[in-house]
Amino acid sequence: MQPGRGRVRHFASVARSRQRDAISDNRVMSDGPHQDSTTIDVFADITCPFTHVGLKRVIEHIAEMDRPVTVHVRAWPLEWVNGSGLDVTAVEAKAKALTEQLGVDDFSGLDHGQWPVSTIQALELAAAGYARDMATGLAVSIDLRAALFEQGRNVDDPEVLAEIAARHELPVPDPGACAAVQADYDEGRARGVSGSPHFFVGQDDFFCPALDLGHDADGNLTARLDTEGLASFFSRIDG
Repeated sequence: MQPGRGRVRHFASVARSRQRDAISDNRVMSDGPHQDSTTIDVFADITCPFTHVGLKRVIEHIAEMDRPVTVHVRAWPLEWVNGSGLDVTAVEAKAKALTEQLGVDDFSGLDHGQWPVSTIQALELAAAGYARDMATGLAVSIDLRAALFEQGRNVDDPEVLAEIAARHELPVPDPGACAAVQADYDEGRARGVSGSPHFFVGQDDFFCPALDLGHDADGNLTARLDTEGLASFFSRIDG
């Protein structure tokens, strides 16, 4: 075991518990309108490692809040934005840097051989969850990223998608379906989304507020938790 590994796993367990609390709060909100609630729209790609880390930090904070907050993870497919999906080797390097520099345990299962060619069907499944209620949509969004980064599973594999869909009692999206993803993508372009993850709270927007990213003199990724960016973002959703 690496030094500090046990503590990282303890914090990971606590984080998962807080995520479940936040999802439960979303389910309460889905039962009807709440005048005092806040909605966070997050435009993100499933294969984006920054989203996987940042979304967890945001959900942990929300779980500790006294008032309800809805998290709507929208589709921002980088394979459409860039003309091709993220390269797994580049993602592995980013995941390694995030793990070492932030002390997170969010990429323990990342498997080079199980990297998806496309995430469109997975994003359609998440959209189907949100079509049912906000809690299901958030739970599916989290499960898809956990499957990819923590369990080493290919979220482009029909069997993997069928298993996640069955867990949430959702139908598997039809092959080739992309209407919901297209609608999110169009809305994201209209709202000026600049990358993944891009958060919106009302008229305010925050690009990747959890992380301060840069590069060293050799071009290697540097990362730290952006305490100022998170504080500004959290103050906005805290009211």
